[in-house]
Amino acid sequence: MITALDSNILIDVLIQDPVWEERSHQTLIRATAEGALVIHEVVVAEIASCFATQAELKESLDEVPIRIAESSLESAFAAGKAHQEYRRQGGRRERMLADFIIGAHASLSADRLLTRNRGYYRTYFPDLQLLEP
Repeated sequence: MITALDSNILIDVLIQDPVWEERSHQTLIRATAEGALVIHEVVVAEIASCFATQAELKESLDEVPIRIAESSLESAFAAGKAHQEYRRQGGRRERMLADFIIGAHASLSADRLLTRNRGYYRTYFPDLQLLEP
């Protein structure tokens, strides 16, 4: 089982969010026990603000068996088309293209996505299995 991780899960744990940290951490442990973890490079960029240096970010990522993956042409195209459909349906700009890149990458490179943002993932990536804390 390959689980892609959304940045919100990692940020919950990194900043010790008082509402979400425990649930996100426990679900992350469960996902690790069930198989491989993967994050898109966009997730790396989104969690970078939690670290003072690149070395600290690398050290933190090295503590957990997470593989960093880049977009394929197929996932980049799928992300762009899903975002286009979102905007065509009147979607506001608060959903950035990065969210669609994460969803498309997960749908093509993993068995499921661990996230708290289930709404638009269910709408724009209906075949993507979601794991929620």
